[in-house]
Amino acid sequence: MANPKIMAYRRENGRVGIRNHVVILPLDDLSNSACEKVAFNTKGCKAIPHAYGRLQFGEDLELFFRTMIGTGANPNVAAVVVIGIEPQWTNIIVEGIAKTGKPVAGFSIERHGEIKTVEMASWKAKEFMHWASELQREECDLSEVWVSTKCGESDTTSGLASNPTVGNAFDKLEAMGATLSFGETSEITGAEMVAKERAASTEVGEKFMATFDKYQDMIDRNKTDDLSGSQPTKGNIAGGLTTIEEKAFGNMQKIGKKCRYVGVLDKAEAPTGPGLWFMDTSSAAAEAVTLWAAGGFAAHFFPTGQGNIIGNPIEPVIKLTANPRTAGDMSEHIDYDCSAILRGELTLEEAGDQLLDLLIRTCNGRLTAQEILGHEEFVLTKLYESA
Repeated sequence: MANPKIMAYRRENGRVGIRNHVVILPLDDLSNSACEKVAFNTKGCKAIPHAYGRLQFGEDLELFFRTMIGTGANPNVAAVVVIGIEPQWTNIIVEGIAKTGKPVAGFSIERHGEIKTVEMASWKAKEFMHWASELQREECDLSEVWVSTKCGESDTTSGLASNPTVGNAFDKLEAMGATLSFGETSEITGAEMVAKERAASTEVGEKFMATFDKYQDMIDRNKTDDLSGSQPTKGNIAGGLTTIEEKAFGNMQKIGKKCRYVGVLDKAEAPTGPGLWFMDTSSAAAEAVTLWAAGGFAAHFFPTGQGNIIGNPIEPVIKLTANPRTAGDMSEHIDYDCSAILRGELTLEEAGDQLLDLLIRTCNGRLTAQEILGHEEFVLTKLYESA
């Protein structure tokens, strides 16, 4: 497949976004209310409340800043208003986002109070909304859109059809020179040696194994008897997946037959070049997609078996299933039904092409089911207790 053209937003740093959000971003949980009031006052803005941002430290604090800065820096965001309880940490977020060149402003509640802060931030949000509303889409290559993937509520149809459909699309996107990512460290358990062999080099494979082993060490330190109920989940088991190994090999189908990952990313870390990248993420859907959005990814493929309704406020989630029951019972959540593969009515090549066509339409402005239904789950990954 040739590299199709899309109509998208070229940001100040050269990145390509497919949405044009003005985000009201709280530094901390205490500032959620102020951000929501600003978004209410200024129609078209998007507040993204969350539960963290106070008394974090060390690696956990570094991840928090990386996630918040990355969220504001995402190319689907045109401009950002940051609100925090105090100025120092608020300014860290503002300065990090400002490196992209996009408009960003910060406000702190201390020494102003919430009412005055909301007033000042609302004026700035209004200014940003006027500015962003006049930005025009321009012609870009599809390969300039960074695409991530994870699966959720997987069942037997996932490994047989919907995950391979994503893999087929990934093979074609990689051939165009796209930037792609997969992850879900825990859900590779049992297929980790196969994952290691899919690395582009021995060095990258060893880095993946170090990341995987670090996860395994954490499980060994904290588990009781096993991970029953967590990996595989009750939904996975109901869908016919009886072991984590079965789930893992189905999961690996999402990276296709030809892709070899070129690097390993920490949580919410941005890739430094094109190709397929592994990101160390949780397997919890909302957490994982939040991390990819913070890493700069602009669109997400989400194959589901039993039916997962995850969304994200920044990165549109394109949901597909090969389970005919899910496609019928949960049709409002599904963007692409590829169950015809299992009936012998659709080839994998055709399914991959149709998924890419849906990606193109999404890039050009088609809203995903998640966006229309208002699913905007934003869940930060927290590494350990607050101080």
